[in-house]
Amino acid sequence: MGVPADRILVEPRAANTGQNIEFTRDLLAAHGIGVSSVTLVSRPYQQRRAYATCRRRWPEVEVTCASEPLSLTEYVDSVGDARRVAEMIVGDTQRITRYAELGFAVPQEVPDDVRRAYDRLVEAGYTGRLIRPRPGAPQRPGRAVR
Repeated sequence: MGVPADRILVEPRAANTGQNIEFTRDLLAAHGIGVSSVTLVSRPYQQRRAYATCRRRWPEVEVTCASEPLSLTEYVDSVGDARRVAEMIVGDTQRITRYAELGFAVPQEVPDDVRRAYDRLVEAGYTGRLIRPRPGAPQRPGRAVR
């Protein structure tokens, strides 16, 4: 893409979004690079969770999220498995609330229509990417308080 190789820093250790943000922040600091804003590039359905994770892990930076501009149909076609995409979206929707409850991300409001769609998909069996609840813990996304 025209960026000289000596201007690229690679963070290879992260196993999840939170670690990627923390390790990248530390890598940039180790190179004396001050940061006031970041652009997180992720899959389309992960942008909201990535934003909330960054706000928790690196609150002093301005956060912008981006992904390849695809319609849902184009994204499903690129993955090649509509069920898998639906399960990824259901799993990420759950994580928006669950990760805030666990302190991994800032809380976000989940609109009622999104919660209803989530419930319908879970009831229809799109559960392959859900975090299994602890005994007594709610399984569906709730209303997060800001």
